[in-house]
Amino acid sequence: MTNDYDVIVIGAGTGGYPAAIRAAQLGLRVAVVERQKLLGGTCLNWGCIP
Repeated sequence: MTNDYDVIVIGAGTGGYPAAIRAAQLGLRVAVVERQKLLGGTCLNWGCIP
């Protein structure tokens, strides 16, 4: 089994998450690589917003 992607986004923080969404909206096959279990990165989950 192979996984073919047009875009691989490393990190699902404030830059990666919207980049992945936009690429998918443009019809690209997207994979997001994130070390945490939650999307949003440090700012959204632990830093700036909470």
